[in-house]
Amino acid sequence: MCGIAGIFHLTESGQMDRDIIAKMNDRQQHRGPDAGDYFFDPGVALAHRRLSIIDLEGSPQPMLSADEKACIVFNGEIYNYKELREELSTKGYKFNTDGDTETILNAWLEWGEECVHKLRGMFAFAIWDRQNQCMFIARDRLGIKPFFYSLLPNGEFIFGSELKVLKQHPLFDKTLRNTTIEDYFTFGYIPEPNTVYQHSFKLAPGHCMLLKKGDKQLPTPREYWDIPTRFDKELSAEEVNEQLVERLKEAVDIRMVADVPLGAFLSGGVDSSAIVALMAQLQTDPVNTCAIGFDVKAFDETEYAQQVADQYKTNHRFETVDQEDFDLIDKLADLYDEPYADSSAMPTYRVCELARKHVTVALSGDGGDELFAGYRRYNLHMHEEKIRNMLPLNFRKAVFTPLGKYFPKLDWAPKFLRAKTTFQSMALDTVEGYYNSMSLLREDERRKLFSDEYNESLQGYTSLEVFRKYGDKVQHLDPLKITQYIDMKTYLVGDILTKVDRASMAHSLEVRVPLLDHKFVEWAFNTPSSSNLKNGVGKQAFKKSLEPHLSHDILYRKKMGFAVPLVDWFRGPLKQRLYDGLLSEQMANSGYFNMTRIKRLVDDHVNGMRDNSASLWALMMFESFMRQQLD
Repeated sequence: MCGIAGIFHLTESGQMDRDIIAKMNDRQQHRGPDAGDYFFDPGVALAHRRLSIIDLEGSPQPMLSADEKACIVFNGEIYNYKELREELSTKGYKFNTDGDTETILNAWLEWGEECVHKLRGMFAFAIWDRQNQCMFIARDRLGIKPFFYSLLPNGEFIFGSELKVLKQHPLFDKTLRNTTIEDYFTFGYIPEPNTVYQHSFKLAPGHCMLLKKGDKQLPTPREYWDIPTRFDKELSAEEVNEQLVERLKEAVDIRMVADVPLGAFLSGGVDSSAIVALMAQLQTDPVNTCAIGFDVKAFDETEYAQQVADQYKTNHRFETVDQEDFDLIDKLADLYDEPYADSSAMPTYRVCELARKHVTVALSGDGGDELFAGYRRYNLHMHEEKIRNMLPLNFRKAVFTPLGKYFPKLDWAPKFLRAKTTFQSMALDTVEGYYNSMSLLREDERRKLFSDEYNESLQGYTSLEVFRKYGDKVQHLDPLKITQYIDMKTYLVGDILTKVDRASMAHSLEVRVPLLDHKFVEWAFNTPSSSNLKNGVGKQAFKKSLEPHLSHDILYRKKMGFAVPLVDWFRGPLKQRLYDGLLSEQMANSGYFNMTRIKRLVDDHVNGMRDNSASLWALMMFESFMRQQLD
């Protein structure tokens, strides 16, 4: 795993500023502490930080092809590189190294832009083609590895593995993108392809872009892959049960190749336990596993992780995090570079810190809930869909709109009485209903939170457009598949994979994700919704297939999640920080907020009248980001 950076002048061919590219590269040293180097051509500067995983002594980057026609900087792993190397060798290509980087280079020289279809793995790379005077950039299909870019006013295209890399360029525009404040307080992150800054972007998963010398403006990124949503025949429950474990085992197997110590995260949940079980069957040595526990019982899963560790006799290590582990709060803004409100970033950071003490590569179970419908919200959504199918939209709007507006927000009540969000969603169609349920702050709450000036500046824009963009592409799918598809395009990449990448690379740890192997995804997304969500329980097909490998307690216990005790923190040790930060002059002067509303949110939570912890955490992370901006 590595960090990449570069500058490509679209129109000029002069010498590049070596100090600027050096500052950009130095800012991501945590991503690759083992080595760093540069490549310069007229109008081109490429930089790389290396975390050595395969071919430890070879494969330096930036790397020139054997014929010196092209140069690459690459972050990721290509798991089928040996097969590709053999194919390319028969076509006459020479190889000077034993790693996967040179394989991508020769694949580009042979197949051009179509080379991405040959690659199986996680990747973000840029190739400078000297002969054709063009630069080709690409990101892996599911968005496991990040790629940020911006076009500067002087015609320079700059890119990097993190936003902080781009910010080192003196011409980088730090003007905030107006609509992403709305997006952030809707989702808790800023969805692809936008960033928090007006003139910088994320290359979306499954996209590539070809930049040619002489271009006056950036071309539109091209989508080269998408989750398949049309199948000749749906998989039967029997086919899923027969094939799932072997297909997943193959995805795990190809991710166990490394020249450094390798292990796995083991939370005790279904997905991580499945990965560990299959790893144990694929190697003779005990699997290295690690887990983080909490000294608050309601948030601690270590006993379940220990069960799996005992079953497969792993080298298991765990540490307990103090419930008042606040040290990370100020680090998060620097870690994520833009507002990011998933509080599980804190335990994720700690488990990566623990893992790096013992291994350099760790396999994770991310992606299983999106792929096999494991989130509890899917069950609630499908219950709502039953009513949507029975009652016409106009009738639902007439009945449920006033209920959603006037029904009180009963955070203290039993779940069956907390119906405000459900009533609101019932007055909406499938996509908008799911959007309302998924929103960190619902639309009515955001309108109250934002100042009149900011609401007016949005000119009618709402974050629903993000969901509509993806929902419109898959209207032919059933409602459950639509929500899964939307989650894989938004929540999975914008929240889950972002969290894991930044937390792991902060410790120079490579994380591999077998459940997001694109061949496995192409097969698994054809699992019938009726097999995934059955009798109100998600991931049924997945769990059924794993019954020979994991205990009933592991497979069918209630899902816990990876959370921290925000409710208590904000009523106790972080109370004063809430008042000082959220009601600060900086927040008032930003122009985004109704400060009276923020004070009400803080007071109601601190006094125990409401649970506003999610909203307050989002505001705290935004305040930390704004403070970092000023610094």
